[in-house]
Amino acid sequence: MVRRTLGQRKHAAWKLGGVGVVAVALLGAGLTLASADDGASTAAQTANCPTVRDKLGNVPAAALAGVEQELANLDKQIEEANARLAQQAADPQGGANFINNAILGPLASKRVAALDRIGININRVGGQRPDLASLANCGLNPPGTRSALNGNAGNAGGNANAGGDNAGAGNNAGGNNNAGGGNNAGGGVAQTVSCPSVADRLPAVPAQAAAEVQRELANLDKQIAEADARLAQLAIRPEGGPNFVRNAVIGPLEDRRVAAINRIATAIGRVDGNRPGNLVNLARPCSAR
Repeated sequence: MVRRTLGQRKHAAWKLGGVGVVAVALLGAGLTLASADDGASTAAQTANCPTVRDKLGNVPAAALAGVEQELANLDKQIEEANARLAQQAADPQGGANFINNAILGPLASKRVAALDRIGININRVGGQRPDLASLANCGLNPPGTRSALNGNAGNAGGNANAGGDNAGAGNNAGGNNNAGGGNNAGGGVAQTVSCPSVADRLPAVPAQAAAEVQRELANLDKQIAEADARLAQLAIRPEGGPNFVRNAVIGPLEDRRVAAINRIATAIGRVDGNRPGNLVNLARPCSAR
C-alpha cells in the first residue's frame, strides 16, 4: 500500500525586469513515500533519487503546467520502482546486479527523458534551460526509508491550473519553435535537436481542425523531447561511429516529423479543401548541436 504525506506547497509570482514576464517559483516540501505493506515492505529498500523541484528556481508561468506534469511523472517513476523493490524483497530474483540492471537502470533512463522535457518546457517560453542531467541517477535507501518526492501536479492547486490548460495549449502550438533550440545550459554536456519551426508557419487553421492540429503540434514537441533524451543518453554512454547521431536519432526524427506534419496538412485540407502541401518541407532538416 502506498502512503503519501503532502507537504505544504507555495507559489510566488512576480514580474521580471521591464518585460512583464511572470515567473513562478516552485517551492515546497513535496511528498514522501513509504512503500509499505506493513510487514513485508519494511524490509524493502526504496529508491533514493535527487529531488528536482528545489533545483529549478524560478519557472516561467507559461511553463508551469508542463513542468508540474513532468515532476509528477518523476514521482510516479519512483513509486513504480519502489513497488518493484518491494516485490524483490518479498520474492528475490536475479543475481547481485538485478536491482541495478532491472530497476535502477530503467528508472534513470525514464528520468533522463522527464528531466529533458522539463528543460524544453522552460526553454520553449524563453527561460534559461536548466542543466538537470546530474539528477537522473538514483541509488537505494536503507530498508524502510521513505523516498523523497517532488509533489503531485494533480494537487498543485489553483495557481498551477489557473489558465494552465490554455497557456499550455498556446505554448504547445508554438512550442516546437524553440524545443531543443540549441542554447543548452548544460554547457555542451549533451547536444540538443534543432528543427524548423512549424506553428508559426501554418496558414489560418479552421476551427474544426484546431484540435487535431494542436494534437500534432504537441506530437512534434514530444518527438523532439524524445530525441533530446536520446542525445542525453549518448552524452553519458556514446555509441556507434561519427554518423550514429544522424542515422539513429536525427533521421528517424525527421521521418516521424514528416508523418505528423502531413497529418496537420490533411486536417486543414479536410475542412476547407485547401491542403497546404508545402508544410512537409518543415520536417527537415533537423540537426544536433
